[in-house]
Amino acid sequence: MLKCEQFNKICAALDKCEHYQKFKVYKDKILALGNDSLEKTIAIAVALCLVCAVLVSFSAVALKPLQVGNKEQDMKKNILEVAGLLQEGGNIDAVFKDKIEAKIVNLETGDYVEDMNPAEYDQRKAAKDPALSVAIPKEKDIAHIRVKAKYAKVFLVKEAGAIKSVILPINGYGLWSTLYGFLSLDADGQTVQSINFYDQAETPGLGGEVVNPNWRALWKGKKVYAETEQASLEKGLIEEAEVGEPALALIKGVVDTSKPGSQYQVDGLAGASLTSAGVTNLVRYWMSKEGFAPYLAKVRTVKGVKS
Repeated sequence: MLKCEQFNKICAALDKCEHYQKFKVYKDKILALGNDSLEKTIAIAVALCLVCAVLVSFSAVALKPLQVGNKEQDMKKNILEVAGLLQEGGNIDAVFKDKIEAKIVNLETGDYVEDMNPAEYDQRKAAKDPALSVAIPKEKDIAHIRVKAKYAKVFLVKEAGAIKSVILPINGYGLWSTLYGFLSLDADGQTVQSINFYDQAETPGLGGEVVNPNWRALWKGKKVYAETEQASLEKGLIEEAEVGEPALALIKGVVDTSKPGSQYQVDGLAGASLTSAGVTNLVRYWMSKEGFAPYLAKVRTVKGVKS
């Protein structure tokens, strides 16, 4: 009954509208024209375009909250997956709230930024904001991303109040696209737990294998920073690294675990040398002093691990 009354009020208001009355007159005129009339054809086409535009706009606005919610849910799922906490049929929101703590890090100092709300910070958007980003010198931009946000959102996996692992956002250019993902490290800031790329457009079956669970499993237990001189390290896509510098890299072929330095090597992607090089470069960039090295040094200090 209430809806009928509202509809009647709307109709009454339209009847008093001068523009609506003119529209009705024009509508009747157009409908009276023959089907072969050019004016009628154009008028109907314009009307259909307007109706479709209104419907599309309405759908975009109405569905935006759902799209944002799905995006947040997918991001939580990827973070839990790289943390090894994703369970089939589990409550993603509950596990995330219970196990994961998001923090904002100043990449220059490695300190937490306490006056910024992690829930409201979008690092990818910040990288496009001149006030929140910084240009990367060409000689240091091995990940080919040109600019980076001044602050990064990291995720801590805690157990009994202590940091169990840290999840770091990483990105860099492959062959066809910029790859966005997460790298999970033990609390020593040195040992890899997992890697996950949630946004990439590399060639399916080649560079696109960065999302293959079997390949991703090869990263577990690998070391990020060189612990000894790497002069004997087998050549491939990897370069020698000084002690304390990022050494983790993909190589050509399969890693021979019996050889020195294999703890810093991951099998390259077959037939995708440029994507492999891109993954090496983005990992090395974000693990360097340009990325998370200052922060990881402080994480190790907190854990009592010599940095």
